[in-house]
Amino acid sequence: MAQDILDALGNADGELSVVLTDDAEIHRLNRQYLDRDKSTNVIAFPMREGRYGMVTPTLLGDVVISLDTTCREAEAATQPMEIRLRELMIHGILHLFGYDHERSKNEEKRMIQKSDQLMTLLAANGYSALIANP
Repeated sequence: MAQDILDALGNADGELSVVLTDDAEIHRLNRQYLDRDKSTNVIAFPMREGRYGMVTPTLLGDVVISLDTTCREAEAATQPMEIRLRELMIHGILHLFGYDHERSKNEEKRMIQKSDQLMTLLAANGYSALIANP
C-alpha cells in the first residue's frame, strides 16, 4: 500500500520506513523528538528537510504508527482497523511530502483534500475497503 501511495504522489522511487508500534513507544518518540509528552496515532520523520535534505533525494523518511491508538480510533469511529491504519499511513506519508495540518487552516484543508484524493484513488485501484463511509 505504501508503494501505491508513493506512485500516486509521483515518487515511485521514494524510500521510507514504516514502524508499527505501541502507545508506550510512540509516546517516548513524541517526547524525545517533538517535545510532546503524550501518545499519538502517527509521527512522521521527514529526511528531505534542512541543509542536507536532498543529499539522498529518494530517502523520504520514517512513518511511525501506534497500533494501540489505531485500534481505539477505529473502534470509536466504528470502522475496521485496517481502514484507520490506511488513513494514518496516508497521513504520515503526506507529512513526509511537506504537508502539515498544524501550520494553518489552509494547510489543514489542503492535507485533508489530498488525503481524501488518495483514499479515493486507492479504492478505485482495488483497495475497496478503504472508504469507510462513502
